[in-house]
Amino acid sequence: MSLDKILAISGKPGLFEIVTQTRTGAVVQSLIDKKRITVGAHSNISILSEIAIYTLTEEVPLRDVLKKVKHKENGKPTSISHKEGKDTLEEYFFDVLPDYDEDRVYPSDIKKVIQWYNLLQKNNLLDALEYEDDEKGTSEEE
Repeated sequence: MSLDKILAISGKPGLFEIVTQTRTGAVVQSLIDKKRITVGAHSNISILSEIAIYTLTEEVPLRDVLKKVKHKENGKPTSISHKEGKDTLEEYFFDVLPDYDEDRVYPSDIKKVIQWYNLLQKNNLLDALEYEDDEKGTSEEE
């Protein structure tokens, strides 16, 4: 499964997988408890593949940031909790993405990235990060 099918919904904890689309929105399934809910078009939805993190020079796609976390943690859950203090979170994120823009990337953003990484890791969805690169590489070569 690719990050194109994984969503964050404003006001709801965790991540969701698109099950099917409807006329007025979509049916999604929580990666936390596997419960299905219907979200309307009025909901504030972010598709993970479209999220990027600000650095001092460019915007880095979330996929690349998650890959860096995966590499740092050798595919295991993060060594820190998303509930850590501001300084611990920033220090951890600085190891992952040394040139991230500290003025535009808030501790709450870092918490989300860590939380999302751990959810994807728990649901065995981190391999999708590598698979998407292979897919893109193939289409670019054609």
